Amino acid sequence: MSIESYLKKHTEALVKDVGVEAACDITGRSKATLGRYYSDNDEHGDRFMPIDVVAQLEAASRFPHVTAALADLRGVTLSYDADKRNAPPSHSVNQDVVALAQRFAMLMAEYNTAIADGKISNNEAKRMLRETLAIQQVLLDMKLNLEDEAG
Repeated sequence: MSIESYLKKHTEALVKDVGVEAACDITGRSKATLGRYYSDNDEHGDRFMPIDVVAQLEAASRFPHVTAALADLRGVTLSYDADKRNAPPSHSVNQDVVALAQRFAMLMAEYNTAIADGKISNNEAKRMLRETLAIQQVLLDMKLNLEDEAG
């Protein structure tokens, strides 16, 4: 997958995380304009979402999809925990390990279902992507809890 395609996929995830209608309201852009930012059609290949629009949408999203994608492209690991900023951890590392095992089991169940016919469909890939993002969040929680315990 090219860098452009990778960024467009994460841009689409960001818009869909916020919701297309809400994204239009937040940014003042039309559905068509937002769609062009993540379209993989050749005619829109060089169109990308402006950084101020990314910032507006990521402020309203559950996860900073585009920022995480950019960090990933540079090999940078982000620590994202907007819900717990300046608050003590709500659970322990042991609970994180259990949550990680459960999420991994869910990912494997999705994978097993997806490969049953020998081909992973677009919808199956999206479900697996959601599970991998959930695993990423659990790992980030675990990292924060371990940092807290390490002092």
